[in-house]
Amino acid sequence: MDDAYRSDWWTPELQDLLETIVRLRSPEEARRFFRDLCTPSELEAMAHRWEVVKLLEEGLPYLEIAQRAQASTATVTRVAHWLRRGEGGYRLALDRRKRRPAPSA
Repeated sequence: MDDAYRSDWWTPELQDLLETIVRLRSPEEARRFFRDLCTPSELEAMAHRWEVVKLLEEGLPYLEIAQRAQASTATVTRVAHWLRRGEGGYRLALDRRKRRPAPSA
């Protein structure tokens, strides 16, 4: 990744946040942490984006995805771009979901 691009958003605070998140041990711990960290609107937006990723993976048309995920077509387009040309985070998460079931809450 280009250092100039990375410096636009990557900060020590974000690094600390992500290191904290990966130390959470269960979906219940993650639920509690994210509920304290984020507003309901922020959580809803992230959940909608993740739903868009999963529907894109199914190969559905953008308009159908937007309707099913309750997201705008602009969001669907943006998520599709990052799924194809991002840093591979969506792909990594999708692949991990396929390989093993989620731990119980």
